[in-house]
Amino acid sequence: MMTLIDSNETRKQLCHIYNEIAKELFGFGTTLLRVSIDKNVITFSAKHRKSPRSSALEGQVPALKQEVDFHMSLLYKKRLKEKLEEDMGLSIEAVLRDFDSPTQWAYTNIILMDR
Repeated sequence: MMTLIDSNETRKQLCHIYNEIAKELFGFGTTLLRVSIDKNVITFSAKHRKSPRSSALEGQVPALKQEVDFHMSLLYKKRLKEKLEEDMGLSIEAVLRDFDSPTQWAYTNIILMDR
């Protein structure tokens, strides 16, 4: 099993990558971000900022906003997996992400591959 060293430096690097992707996809980082490491699972809990575009869509076309949120979440997972593998050399089995649009909270679990 691949075990990631749980240190302040590792958590800082993980948070930096997570926020970098938020900035790339949404134009700004998170307002609250925590990361924990438990054996082969990395968990991010993040409170995202609501974009003005997102608020506008929510008021006018809620179904489209929900669809956009879904696809942005898929894109987030893809980019996060790529960056963690490239920048930290991690072997990732799965990226699981749940995003709650009304509150802007996201929980992301990264399951590392057994080696």
